[in-house]
Amino acid sequence: VQLQAFGGGLVQAGGSLRLSCVASGSVFSISAVGWYRQVPGRQRESVAGITSGANPNYADSVKGRFTISRDNAKKTAYLQMNNLKPEDTAVYYCALATGRPVLPRSPLEYDSWGQGTQVTVSS
Repeated sequence: VQLQAFGGGLVQAGGSLRLSCVASGSVFSISAVGWYRQVPGRQRESVAGITSGANPNYADSVKGRFTISRDNAKKTAYLQMNNLKPEDTAVYYCALATGRPVLPRSPLEYDSWGQGTQVTVSS
């Protein structure tokens, strides 16, 4: 499975972006999807995840601001990011847990990763 993430960019604080993650292959609908972000020198951190049944989960730092969703017909997962803050600046990655309907507990359990898309929030 290959993943392509896009939609990042430069936005002012308080602004919005929507990230997309498009998957190849035929297992997307039965696979959990996660969004992670990483700042240079720091560990990759979980932002949000969504099960194959579309149940979402969010990091405390983004609850109420970010929304994760999926469209199985388009093999695409989305991350709608509102009220962005400078501390949201990072490279954002999507990941797929092939054939696993529930969210993995560790990023090591995801077996496909997108290439990353840069999100920069200016103050």
